[in-house]
Amino acid sequence: MSKQEPKALITEGLRFGRFPITAVQPVVEGGTFPAKAVVGETLVVGATSFREGHDQLGVSAVLFDPSGSERQRVRLAPPRGSRGLGTDRWEGLLTPADTGNWTFVIEAWHDRYGTWHHNAEVKIGAGVDVDLMLAEGAALLSEAADDSTRAWDDQETLRAAVAGLSDESLPVERRLAAGFSPEVTAVIDRQPIRELVTVSEPYPLLVERALAGRGSWYEFFPRSEGAVHDAATGEWTSGTFRTAAKRLDAVAAMGFDIIYMPPIHPIGTQHRKGPNNTLIAGPQDPGSPWAIGGKEGGHDAIHPDLGTIDDFAAFVWRAGELGLEVALDLALQASPDHPWVQSHPEWFTTRVDGTIAYAENPPKKYQDIFPINFDNDPEGLSNEILRIVLHWVGHGVKIFRVDNPHTKPVWFWEWLIGKVNEQHPEVVFLAEAFTRPAMMHALGRAGFQQSYTYFTWRNTKEELEEYFQEVSHVSPAYFRPNFFVNTPDILTEYLQFGGPAAFRIRATLAATASPTWGVYAGFELYEHVARPGAEENIDNEKFEYKSRNWDAAAASGRTLAPYLTRLNEIRRAHPALGDLQNLTVHQSTDSSTVVYSKHKTLPDGTKDTLIIVVNVDSHSTREGTVNLDLAALELDPENLTRNGGFMVDDLLSGESWEWGESNYVRLDPHVEPAHILNIRR
Repeated sequence: MSKQEPKALITEGLRFGRFPITAVQPVVEGGTFPAKAVVGETLVVGATSFREGHDQLGVSAVLFDPSGSERQRVRLAPPRGSRGLGTDRWEGLLTPADTGNWTFVIEAWHDRYGTWHHNAEVKIGAGVDVDLMLAEGAALLSEAADDSTRAWDDQETLRAAVAGLSDESLPVERRLAAGFSPEVTAVIDRQPIRELVTVSEPYPLLVERALAGRGSWYEFFPRSEGAVHDAATGEWTSGTFRTAAKRLDAVAAMGFDIIYMPPIHPIGTQHRKGPNNTLIAGPQDPGSPWAIGGKEGGHDAIHPDLGTIDDFAAFVWRAGELGLEVALDLALQASPDHPWVQSHPEWFTTRVDGTIAYAENPPKKYQDIFPINFDNDPEGLSNEILRIVLHWVGHGVKIFRVDNPHTKPVWFWEWLIGKVNEQHPEVVFLAEAFTRPAMMHALGRAGFQQSYTYFTWRNTKEELEEYFQEVSHVSPAYFRPNFFVNTPDILTEYLQFGGPAAFRIRATLAATASPTWGVYAGFELYEHVARPGAEENIDNEKFEYKSRNWDAAAASGRTLAPYLTRLNEIRRAHPALGDLQNLTVHQSTDSSTVVYSKHKTLPDGTKDTLIIVVNVDSHSTREGTVNLDLAALELDPENLTRNGGFMVDDLLSGESWEWGESNYVRLDPHVEPAHILNIRR
């Protein structure tokens, strides 16, 4: 039962309705850009709303599907704990079920039952207006019982309450209890008695497919998979799509969802880089795949060493057969041999001496790469890139990892992603943008479904807790983090000097704290030796072939593959790990023990809750007390007291314990640096 706010002429054109509704979330730039979600993701929705006087206010969120039909309505409540005291903040959860352009609104309204309940409790308790308050309650519930939109059983419950409130033969306490009963409260919760309903403007919500915001990535160089080295001559024979396809079974067996390959196009010969980024390449050096373009073609061509377009199609088909999607690198740059250099020199920056400027990121120099310039022919260049993306979409590619998008205009990405997703909404773009936060966030607003992050360099307890809080609660409406643990360009000191435990720790954090994470090949072999003076692997695969003996590593047990497999198994079995906004940081007394949880209520009402405890000191055993926020876990402290705690099962070790609000933990990084605890409901 609802009565809309009056539409008196005096309120027309005003910013505030009958009840103010402000600071709505998730809203990006006032609704200029849609907030992001993926199918089945539970989103935190909220607003600040208040009213004059002392009557009770109700606040709801309503979710509408792309056709405009109402799909979900939830009543919002003050945030738990001290965060909600005196702030007039209201929050709740919405879960879109399908892809498309959804919307939601916030409704604020006079809560007639809540107001009567509060007044009756106070006044009757003080012996003031007793008969009047009982009569008002009976009149209110009688009106609600006559509402034909209510279920018949609910109407009968309310009529019984009216009878109890009106029965003067009963003591006052019993009459009041009739109007306060759990049965009546449940009826009103299902369908509140609303008046003066104020509705916010609709806010956009773009709901995309699951792999836009969830998934496990695995990166490898196809030229290395199956490459053969002749020890006698020192010559290499490149791997191909056919030989690389043989590695897909192992990638799929580890539970990864996406196989990502660096650029597969012809590589230039002018200024080709040699091993370890040296300026002189020998005749056998393959060069960097990111130096795109040669006599064989540009961004729409395949390097002849890798095979043909039919070989690529066979690779994509085999990946799909194994449940993997193929992600290609979209690197908008060119080698000096790229066809564009001759056909469209205006797409580059020419210096005063007539030469084309090569790429630089001081102190790094990329003499083998020409960056492109959008300012001379933005329309022509943009349309050519759109053609290239759609070319690969036509060959079965639905995911693109974009190299250095922050070196191109943001408007271009908004245009390109919009054009592509208009025709192919399933296509996903990952931004490889290690740059300033403002640019990274702008790229997310412009349309990038995912982004690389600063996770790689967040290693201490304090750094991790702060960053987890940021990506899960500050920026999730427009920035989806992909927690890659390493890349061909990034081998942090933590991995260089942390030993095998460091690799387990980083994988555990990435796989459980973010719905999307990634691994570059060699991580499972603990590759940790860096090129002197650089934060990258020695003998970097960007500049040479790398032959890895996967079978020997498995036979010797010196591989992290079983651990990565287990992490991905846990991710698939526990939907809570697939959401971004449901992370809660908990306290621990040890300075190197990070504790956080992921909680989700599933459509059937069951609850999936994991507690992750990680020792981030890869060298030393740490111990201390973990103090849990029971409300975040939806655990009732009173029930714990009566029942003696709750059971948790460690999904890594297979052990089980009885836990409570405070728990002793000891983690040896050389044995098992982490617990992933499933609360047994």
